Amino acid sequence: MYVIGLTGGIASGKSTVSKMLGKLGAAIIDADQLSREVTLPGKPAWQEIIKRFGDGIIEPGGEINRKRLGQIIFADSQARFDLEQITHPRIEAETMAAIIRAEQNGCTVAVLDAPLLIEVAWHHKTDSVWVVFVNEQTQLARLKLRDNISYEDAVARIQAQMTLREKLNYADVIIDNNGTLENTKAQVLAAWQRIKLLQQS
Repeated sequence: MYVIGLTGGIASGKSTVSKMLGKLGAAIIDADQLSREVTLPGKPAWQEIIKRFGDGIIEPGGEINRKRLGQIIFADSQARFDLEQITHPRIEAETMAAIIRAEQNGCTVAVLDAPLLIEVAWHHKTDSVWVVFVNEQTQLARLKLRDNISYEDAVARIQAQMTLREKLNYADVIIDNNGTLENTKAQVLAAWQRIKLLQQS
């Protein structure tokens, strides 16, 4: 099975590209979704997060308020590190299990959709790295609109991640998402067809 490592910056359009690949037949393994699952109320990671960050991040139903937690970790690098130490090993274990299940189910292409693919060195577990790229101005504007946050908050969130230009150094495939949806779709389809040809050879 061929494993694509799909990454990009916040509000770069990575999820859009992931959906396109899913429609083409790839098994999508979404690290963000797995992150939500491992932090459900009562799970070990949930308990450790509450112990570290306090009851102030809990919703009335017991779920973690991800927006409130995000505000904490994007403003404090030590807090972000502590959260990653709690969640990343568990997310990685679930991710690897999902890849194995996809292969057992007969999938020929899987997409490991992970914002921190490169930062946590998961790109070494993939056959190719795809980076969804937009320029800084577009990224900032889309993030402010998507999350309804201030300019300052948007800048802080972008700066908390490896820059998109840095990620390009690891890319085997660059999907330029500055243009239209159709343009992005054409790039995804062309890269997909190259994988299919590779598998047939």
